Amino acid sequence: MSRSTPRSCAASPDPVPASAHRGFVLLLTAGLLWGTGGISGHLLQADAGLAPLSVAAYRLLLGGGLITVLLVATGRLRGRPPVRALLVNGVLHAVFQGLYFGSLALVPVGFATLVKIGSVPVFVTAGLCLAARRAPAPRLAAAVLIAVAGLVLLTGFPGPDGGGWRLAGGVACALGAGLVFSVMTLLNRGPGAGIDPLVNIGVGGLIGGVLLLPAGLWAGMAVPADAESIGLLAFLALVPTAIAYVAYFAGLRTASDSAVAMATVTEPLTAAVLSMVLLGEEMTVLGMLGGVLLLVAMAADYLLPGRRRAT
Repeated sequence: MSRSTPRSCAASPDPVPASAHRGFVLLLTAGLLWGTGGISGHLLQADAGLAPLSVAAYRLLLGGGLITVLLVATGRLRGRPPVRALLVNGVLHAVFQGLYFGSLALVPVGFATLVKIGSVPVFVTAGLCLAARRAPAPRLAAAVLIAVAGLVLLTGFPGPDGGGWRLAGGVACALGAGLVFSVMTLLNRGPGAGIDPLVNIGVGGLIGGVLLLPAGLWAGMAVPADAESIGLLAFLALVPTAIAYVAYFAGLRTASDSAVAMATVTEPLTAAVLSMVLLGEEMTVLGMLGGVLLLVAMAADYLLPGRRRAT
C-alpha cells in the first residue's frame, strides 16, 4: 500500500542514517556484554575460589591490557599521555572494581548491579548541584526521586544467607562502587577532560590492576588449571571488559542519546535476568518494582537534554 501512496499526500520521516543504526547496535551490544561481567566474576569467586580483589585485579590487568594493546596497534597512544589524570583514574578504577566485586561476594548479582548502576544518577546529580550551588531542574529531580524509590524497594530482593550484615555490607559496597563511578564520571565529563575515554579505560584500567595486584596476591590469585576457570577468566577480560568498552565508545560517536540510555538500562537488566536464570536468584514483587523504577529513572536521566555518560 505504501508504494501507491503519493508523496504529496503523506510526508515520510527522514531516514535514520546507517551510522546511527550501527551506533545503536554497538551500544546495545556493549550493555548486554557488560551485564555478563557480574555473573562471570561471581562464578570465578564461587568456582575458582578467587577473592573479590583478585577478580578485580585480573579484570583490570587483562582487560585493560587488551585495550592498551589495541590502542598501541591503532596509534591512539601517540604523544605525551596525561600522566596525572591516568593515575587518578587508575586509583578510581581499582576502588570501583574492588567494591563492585566485593558486593557480589555478599549479595545477589542482579541486586548488586542494579544498586551500583541505579545509584549513579543520584550521586552525579548531587555532585553537579553541589558544584553549581543550585537545586536540580524539576524533571531531573523527579528522575532522582524515582531512582531513590527504586533503591528502597529493591531491598525486597531476598537477603543472602548469613544475616542482615551481609545485606548491609553488600549494599554499602554496591553504593560505594556507584559513588566512585560517579566521581569518575564527573572528573572525565566534557571535552575539556583532557583524556581519551578509551585510553582511560585501557591504560587507566591497567594502572588500577597494578595497584590492586599486591592485595590480589595477598588474597591469592592462583587459578585452577582447568578449562572452566581459565575460560571464565578469559571471558571476563575479553567480553564484558575489552570488547564491551570498545563497542561502547565506537557506538557513542554516532548514536543518539536514547541509544545511550538503552545501553545503560541493558546492563543491569541483563545481569538481573542472567542471575535468575543461571544462578537461581529470585526477586520479590517489591524488588521487581524497585528494579523497574531504577530502569525508568536511568533512562529518564540519560534522555534529559545535555546529559550523556562521560566515561
